[in-house]
Amino acid sequence: MKKNLLLLPVLMLLLTSAIPPSSTPVQPTSLSSNYKEAKAQLEQYKGSKLNLKEKIGLKIATKQMQKSANAEGAGKSQLVALLLALFVGVLGIHRFYLGYTTVGIIQLLTLGGLGIWAFIDLILIITGDLKPKTGDYAKTL
Repeated sequence: MKKNLLLLPVLMLLLTSAIPPSSTPVQPTSLSSNYKEAKAQLEQYKGSKLNLKEKIGLKIATKQMQKSANAEGAGKSQLVALLLALFVGVLGIHRFYLGYTTVGIIQLLTLGGLGIWAFIDLILIITGDLKPKTGDYAKTL
């Protein structure tokens, strides 16, 4: 998580100094490690005409910020996932909780693979092999 936060200022530096803006937006004067401020700085480039290098840099920086924000705000508990898998695992609710929406829908339609898939997921959650889509659990067993 800290590694992602360290990459954010580097990407912002690339955007602000190496690639000059091609139209009217004002270039940010300082780099910020705060996600909201950095996002606001990048928002000024959206909607303006950018060349290919600027578009690529903007997409990379935006994705990096989203990943770091997701990792910070994940807050998924292994205990909650275990309890969901234990009590309503046949409906795939634990998969929705962990961020795997498509798999959750499939489990919901197949009743957890007639219970077999739900049982396997229960074991995977206990062993820690089934993790949230955004990364690791905030709280483990």
